[in-house]
Amino acid sequence: MYPTLFELPGGFPIRSFGLMLALGFLLGSWVYTQLAERYGDDPERDPARYSAITLWILIGVVLGARAHYVIVQLLRFDGVDPDNEDFLRHPVEIVKFWRGGLSMYGGMFGAIAAGMWKARRERVRPLHALDLGLIAGFVGQAVGRVGCFLVGDDFGSVVPEKYAHLPWPITLHVPKPLPPGSLFGEENAGQVLWATQNWMTVKALLVALIGYLVLKHRRYTGQVTFAILVAYGVLRFTVECFRGDAIRGVWFGGALSTSQIVSAAAVVFGLVMLFLWRARRDVLPDAKLRPR
Repeated sequence: MYPTLFELPGGFPIRSFGLMLALGFLLGSWVYTQLAERYGDDPERDPARYSAITLWILIGVVLGARAHYVIVQLLRFDGVDPDNEDFLRHPVEIVKFWRGGLSMYGGMFGAIAAGMWKARRERVRPLHALDLGLIAGFVGQAVGRVGCFLVGDDFGSVVPEKYAHLPWPITLHVPKPLPPGSLFGEENAGQVLWATQNWMTVKALLVALIGYLVLKHRRYTGQVTFAILVAYGVLRFTVECFRGDAIRGVWFGGALSTSQIVSAAAVVFGLVMLFLWRARRDVLPDAKLRPR
């Protein structure tokens, strides 16, 4: 666990969380353009169009992820719970996203909004761009979650003693003392936690794979998006059961987290749309790629 990888001359730290986010974005952008070249409407022009979209996706991810996190903290703030950040008295802390405090769902919805807006500007079909973008985005997220592991963000709950012998990446042993900048929290130093950051890396790859398999056999634009919402919602809801960081927002006496509420809504929406559009058939640009 290395919150800070090294320092540049002058004492400027290179943080593992930021580096992994950057690498994840670059990988996701590359996958996005590759999918656009293979499955786009115009194989020659689409890679450049989709490259222009990726910048707005990045803006949407950062703004949406931070905004969602801040809103949850404001709703939960009671002046007592130390897990709640006081953004009202310290508003400048809102912009310090590099310290952690990013919501995946907020980032995803921000990316969807900004990406689809730019897709329209580039005269790319927004829903088609979303199908491809979600696949690429989850590939990139798998790398970004490595940053969560290195910095100690999004950690799991304490493992019951009878399961504490299970190896990494199922469980992880938090170092004691914690390295400078770690987000595990002093109360977890020396504890054995569920390795939820690693699980979310695997989850992101699995969701991307599911999306790609649906893409290869889809019958209409949007089918990939709806399938991914269902798959991610189910898997995220499950992983949340093992999370131990209450700072992400828990409700109803700790029964549900913010992400579980959003996951349930995403699953319901995805299933409803898959049912309502089950008879839909589009003339897809990638139909020529399929074996007959």
